[in-house]
Amino acid sequence: MLDALTIVIFPALMAYAAFSDLFTMTISNWISILLVAAFIVLALFLGLPASTIGLHLASGMAVLALTFALFAFGWIGGGDAKLAATTAVWMGFDHLAEYGISSALLGGALTLAILQFRRLPMPNWAQARAWIMRLHDKNNGVPYGVALAAAGLVLYPETRIFLATLSG
Repeated sequence: MLDALTIVIFPALMAYAAFSDLFTMTISNWISILLVAAFIVLALFLGLPASTIGLHLASGMAVLALTFALFAFGWIGGGDAKLAATTAVWMGFDHLAEYGISSALLGGALTLAILQFRRLPMPNWAQARAWIMRLHDKNNGVPYGVALAAAGLVLYPETRIFLATLSG
């Protein structure tokens, strides 16, 4: 049961965050709270040392400090800042650089795709869909949570918590 939770909870919450950001341009606080709480509970039950858990939490705090500054300058959304920080908890310092690079590359590709999408005229069926028109609106940002979640999902099988599940 614990193995199944470890394998499913992070990917499920990341997918939910990505779709939420895509369709509503928001990522609810409860997603970030549940991600951190789930990490702590699973890490304890999997027997990760307290020092390892502490380093993972410190990784999240470091990213939160950085992303809060980016949010304060208006460069990213608050949900994106929290999602990046909570994903960093699961990645730990071991995969933090990879996560940053992957998020940047995927985010750049997503941004370019949306900029191209915004140049297209919208057919009538698309105009009836609020979420499509929100993505098409040049005055809106980019749902960067999609890229943050995708990068986390790509790297998750390499994380300590995932590997601890396999070795248990």
